[in-house]
Amino acid sequence: MKEDRSKMPTNIFELEESAIERKSLYEKIINFSEEFIHTIEEQKAYHFDTNEIAEYDSFFDIDKKKNSIEDILVFFKERVLNTGLNAASGGHLGYIPGGGIYTSALGDYLAAITNRYAGVFYASPGAVRMEDALINWAGRLIGYENNYGGNLTSGGSMANLIALHTAKHHKKITNSNVTKHVIYCTSQTHHSIYKAFKVIGLDACVIRNIPLDSKFRISIQDLKTQIKHDKHIGLIPFLIIANAGSTDVGAVDPLIKLSVIAKSHNLWFHVDAAYGGFFILTALGKDKLKGIELADSVIMDPHKGLFMPYGLGIVLVKNIKYLAEAHSYDANYMRDAKNENQYSPADLSPELSKHFRGLRMWLPLKLYGETVFSDYLNEKIQLAYYLFQELSLIGYKTLCEPDLSVVAFRLELKAYDSDVLNKIILDYIQQDGRIFISSTILNNKLTLRAAILSFRTHKAEIDLLLHLLKKIKTHLDV
Repeated sequence: MKEDRSKMPTNIFELEESAIERKSLYEKIINFSEEFIHTIEEQKAYHFDTNEIAEYDSFFDIDKKKNSIEDILVFFKERVLNTGLNAASGGHLGYIPGGGIYTSALGDYLAAITNRYAGVFYASPGAVRMEDALINWAGRLIGYENNYGGNLTSGGSMANLIALHTAKHHKKITNSNVTKHVIYCTSQTHHSIYKAFKVIGLDACVIRNIPLDSKFRISIQDLKTQIKHDKHIGLIPFLIIANAGSTDVGAVDPLIKLSVIAKSHNLWFHVDAAYGGFFILTALGKDKLKGIELADSVIMDPHKGLFMPYGLGIVLVKNIKYLAEAHSYDANYMRDAKNENQYSPADLSPELSKHFRGLRMWLPLKLYGETVFSDYLNEKIQLAYYLFQELSLIGYKTLCEPDLSVVAFRLELKAYDSDVLNKIILDYIQQDGRIFISSTILNNKLTLRAAILSFRTHKAEIDLLLHLLKKIKTHLDV
């Protein structure tokens, strides 16, 4: 029986737009997004903050007023897109670029429209199977064989949190014994790891920062010495954190050697491959990442190495039983959803309510297959090595040969303090806006870094960066 809407309040069905209304909204959004993509090469990679506040910033505020989609899009362009970092730009070489491929956005659109709940198998078996297929693919990619499991997360931070909580639970670390356990990491360990320690109580452990070698990788000899010392004084070695592509320089720690140490001392071995993990799709990556399959847990970010939009990470644990034991919980109102033969994503992470993230990853992989992603990653490796070589030719100092696609460098001139000089260069590049690079501190000096991972970054963008670096050097070196 058709519902008589004439007796309802006039706005009660306003969220259920008619086909004509949906089409009008859709066309305006699509036209806006097409214009954004069509002009992406002309847009700045970075809009330098002038600290000016537009008169209509109050438009951000929510109130009872209705606004047209046209006014909303004008505001969005001026006060969101034309401010700060343009993460969709091929000129984005700062931090570790996120992706944003078009077909991922289409996957997100389908996921949001259909609104499948992907947290529990009972609620949406197809959505869970899709996400399981992605976990299985990623696990096989790094070399896991049987009984592994994982979860699609919001990014590397949540993935690290899940992995480290699993390690803590499996090793039976409690408030009463946590201060006796030791974690081994380095100054190149990502800050999300330290944040995870704080959230799950592992910051009460003894945390050892092991020295680095000349290529910014963990020193194996120093690690061995420290573990021996800690055992001698009655501490319990618990966890080794390794990088498979550090944020600062893209360094890959010696994974095979670390796995041997971890196994011989019964340590949990965790590999942060948020940035570098998907380079395993390339020949160079397979070589650099040898031993990653020996880790107890690994994280990878599809919103980095697979060029997906922000909001997608993967945690993999070699034994799914450990992951489930650390996260499963029963509730009476969830009794209908219980399935003894199938793990749900909610059994393997802190999340119960979760976005159907799988579709944004599954759709592009099904459309294009693995090879195109491998080809793009190979290009980024080649561009990094090209930049590395060219920087030396124009007088910049490179700190180490890139393992993957991050290049760390700085300029050193006798007339300038090193940090002041390189800050001038950084500001010059950012104020120009066509290319965005970032900085870090290495060997106690401000150091510039170019992280080449955007799918839209090609040789033209690297040549533009080199042009700008050469131009500012010529101006300063007088």
